[in-house]
Amino acid sequence: MFDKILIANRGEIACRVIDTCRRLGVATVAVYSDADRDARHVQMADQAVHLGGPAPAESYLRGDRVIAAAQATGAQAIHPGYGFLSENPDFVDAVVAAGLVFIGPSAAAIRAMGLKDAAKALMERAGVPVVPGYHGADQDPDHLAAEAARIGYPVLIKAVAGGGGKGMRRVDDPPAFADALDSARSEAQGAFGNPAVLIEKYILQPRHIEVQVFGDGARAVHLYERDCSLQRRHQKVIEEAPAPDMTPEMREAMGGAAVRAAEAIGYAGAGTIEFIVDGANGLRPDGFWFMEMNTRLQVEHPVTEAVTGIDLVEWQLRVASGEALPARQENIALTGHAFEARLYAEDVPAGFLPATGRLAHLRFADHARIETGVRPGDAISPWYDPMIAKVVTHGATRAIALRALEQALVDTEVAGSVTNLDFLIALTRHAGFKRGEVDTGLITRDLPSLLDGGAEDRAALVLGVIGLAGLADPDIRGGATLWQPLRRTIAWEGGQAALEVTGPGAARVTLDRAHEVRWQSGRWWVDGQPCRHRVVVHPAGVGVFGGRVVHLTPLDPLARKAADGAGDGVTRSPMPGLVKAVHVTAGQTVSAGDRLAVLEAMKMEHSLTAAADGVVAEVLAKAGDQVEAGAPLIRLEPVDG
Repeated sequence: MFDKILIANRGEIACRVIDTCRRLGVATVAVYSDADRDARHVQMADQAVHLGGPAPAESYLRGDRVIAAAQATGAQAIHPGYGFLSENPDFVDAVVAAGLVFIGPSAAAIRAMGLKDAAKALMERAGVPVVPGYHGADQDPDHLAAEAARIGYPVLIKAVAGGGGKGMRRVDDPPAFADALDSARSEAQGAFGNPAVLIEKYILQPRHIEVQVFGDGARAVHLYERDCSLQRRHQKVIEEAPAPDMTPEMREAMGGAAVRAAEAIGYAGAGTIEFIVDGANGLRPDGFWFMEMNTRLQVEHPVTEAVTGIDLVEWQLRVASGEALPARQENIALTGHAFEARLYAEDVPAGFLPATGRLAHLRFADHARIETGVRPGDAISPWYDPMIAKVVTHGATRAIALRALEQALVDTEVAGSVTNLDFLIALTRHAGFKRGEVDTGLITRDLPSLLDGGAEDRAALVLGVIGLAGLADPDIRGGATLWQPLRRTIAWEGGQAALEVTGPGAARVTLDRAHEVRWQSGRWWVDGQPCRHRVVVHPAGVGVFGGRVVHLTPLDPLARKAADGAGDGVTRSPMPGLVKAVHVTAGQTVSAGDRLAVLEAMKMEHSLTAAADGVVAEVLAKAGDQVEAGAPLIRLEPVDG
């Protein structure tokens, strides 16, 4: 076993690796950027080395600096986590050349699976079923369009060097192919430095089921499957293990195919074989196809650990230090069911746009496994993925584990940024998902009802007013000290209410109508009904949790909010980001829906389109500009004006 390793990553995965290293007595070295100088993973590690500026290209993607940090601190090996350098074979070669150990697969194995087209050809030779498609070298647009027609619409354009949904576009008919191809290529070039794509048949009722594999370079085992079908914009939202309705025959077929795939490239370490599954007629051994292999530890690995009892990071360290596989296939048991929900700083109603902010308050359930890289007071940076935490639960059955996940999310409290917490809770209550009826289109198909699952929680809003009035403090809420008769107006950003104290522990809050509030028997009551809500006063205002999440920010009488731009024809940046491209010029006539510009933020590209017909009056930003949320980018005038 190693004495010291360097972790070439950040956030929750760096903290996760440090946890296992502590248990094994292995010292750790963290690396950090300017933006992460005070990050949780830096404080957890035994040593920390500064890499550079906040942009990944200035820090976490600087392999030379990472290797130099390992050598300077006496680390024997480098754990890449996931993302950044984890699947960069040139970095692996450089690590080995420096006399260090890369805790992961060989550069040759990464290269074999790094390009999706070559990987699919390799899998076909290994007897692993692959999706019908075109994986050739001819990248001429006309040729690709012809191949799409041959395969039959709908098709999926995918970056050959892709991952995480970047460089991927679904196309339903021939007229849309050219624009989708241009968009996919542009995103692929920016994300991976390689614009090449492949074309696949799009499965209409697809499920995304992946198999965890682990090898030692000579042989491999699988640790069962995970269902990752709950996705939005090709990004996973909730994962589970095992897959609902999995049959023994299907599991044996998929597990066997995954092991053949790993052994075909002499794989060492943790990896994932991702399959697309046709869920139209149940799970069948002839109804799954290889999509890609992720040659690294996955974000969702905790659900596999929960159902197998195996610490995959420990296995990584042991195999990388020269040990053989720690267990044989017949000794790996599957017990119970597990879920993982990804808690993000993002604006769900606005289209899952990434968000930023400082976490004024943060509290997690104590009955769930929490993987996080942040603490109260930390900032969600625009430079990196906006994940706040992964919430993981395990139970004897799927129903028990899902109920535990729902409760863990209800017990979670986050303030200082908008989050997808309400959305995750709504998913755990979705009738079809509770029955195990999952496919990758569920969220898109049922998005309106999932968002309406968050119809206004009037009790939460009323209790937020109580919090702003200073009446929710545990020391006073049940007494008479500050509940003397009074009347006043309570204002917050976006609204106001009249408050009248009607007696000790009792008040009337008037919004569009009056609501009676009291604190009695250790809980809040609103309009005569007991509430499970928790009122939390924090530095940024008041948060109400336990029902629909409500945040109220006190109104600053000195603040002068900028005009919101409604009706002024200005297209503004919806978040901090990099202007990747501007597609219009002054004087150009555009139609509603035309693409005006492309913004890159938090590893994704976002197309900004015209809200109405018009003429471009001003172009206020250029490609390469770093802009803040709300920054004006394009101004349109009416066609007749």
